[in-house]
Amino acid sequence: MESRFCVLNDTEDLQTQISNTDIDLHFERSKTLFEEIRASINNSDKEDRSFWRPVLPWGGVFTIKAGRKAISCTPLYVKISLKNTCTIDGFLMILYVILRDNHGFPRELAVFLGKHFVEHFLYLMDSCDYTTVKILWIWGRMSKRQYRSEIHQAALEIDLFGNEHENFTENLENLMSTMQESLCTNWSCPSRFQEFIKTTIKIRCDGLREFSQRVFCHGAPPFVILNMQQWKSEELSYVPYHLALCQHRYLLEGATLFNREEHHYSAAFQIDGCWMHYDGLRSDNLILLHKPPELLLLSSLVYIRASDK
Repeated sequence: MESRFCVLNDTEDLQTQISNTDIDLHFERSKTLFEEIRASINNSDKEDRSFWRPVLPWGGVFTIKAGRKAISCTPLYVKISLKNTCTIDGFLMILYVILRDNHGFPRELAVFLGKHFVEHFLYLMDSCDYTTVKILWIWGRMSKRQYRSEIHQAALEIDLFGNEHENFTENLENLMSTMQESLCTNWSCPSRFQEFIKTTIKIRCDGLREFSQRVFCHGAPPFVILNMQQWKSEELSYVPYHLALCQHRYLLEGATLFNREEHHYSAAFQIDGCWMHYDGLRSDNLILLHKPPELLLLSSLVYIRASDK
């Protein structure tokens, strides 16, 4: 007897679910989420430091209507429960702020992530459809080896417990890929000339290697992410507010933070010079910062390319 439960195809079902929202694209919101957050900053006082509603909360439940392959006349719905999403939440929040605050960046990022992805990411964030935003990233950008999934009856559970750089930064395609050339002074070196993409390889030989300046493979990206987990604590006493990379100036725009006791990530970013702390696990998860968060470790720094003006 054929089972009345259908087999779901991740990409196909997600595409169907998001396509159903295209009808609503004709109706423009009076304000984007970014504009609402910016307005709350300008109208806030010392006693009211938090945004009026939760933004991109931890976890989520996503429902898929599976009717095409289901035999039952009643449409079959399955749930997808998301766990430990903080490994992507902070970066998704920062990515949204960067794209909304810099009008030319969505077009540049579309070259790497696809125009369809960028447009729907912004639309879903502005629609406060946060669980679909996470599913869009998980099925659109991540490989299945990067997360754990289990099936419980008609529900699928996806667990993103792990490292945020593996779950987010590594899935930005070639956005931040760099190239560097090196030349060994020893003429008998079997690998005298080498060209390195992304990483620097240590070569052991009798001569010394001379390295050229590292350059971006596809031009200066709109933003760069520095993995600060590779730095020692004593090296973090000074955080530069700007960087000079490949004849371009980059400005500090955000950071992700790590709570070692809770094994939990959060994020901080600035809008109009005001810093905000985002923590999807809290009820008031977006608050205005008057001082740096305490007892949190620096996980990454996010810099945006300064305007040519």
